[in-house]
Amino acid sequence: MGATPSPASSELTLRIDKDPDGATVHCAGKITATSTGLLQDQVRPYIPNSKRVVLDLSQVNYLDSSGLGAVVRLWMTAKKANCDFKVANLTPRIKDLFSLTNLSSIFENVEHSGM
Repeated sequence: MGATPSPASSELTLRIDKDPDGATVHCAGKITATSTGLLQDQVRPYIPNSKRVVLDLSQVNYLDSSGLGAVVRLWMTAKKANCDFKVANLTPRIKDLFSLTNLSSIFENVEHSGM
């Protein structure tokens, strides 16, 4: 399993661990309007050729509406490509945000264990 660091954003850093079935994207920092482009650009290329992509949000301390939109767009792209897209290790604040916006129903199989 290889790890690919992303170009650093002032708000968000990504580390991508690849395996034969897909990728786990470890996010750290803030996912906002400023950093959604980085998230989309780094994650989207893995979707067409993967069975599974997991977004590990354990180190994300802030997620705004743009960030939520980016996660939903990635999920929609994965669904069209028959790729299983999951979010994992949500902090209590982000888990509440997913519940308040009814996104927890889309991500009903949220993973909470360590990757």
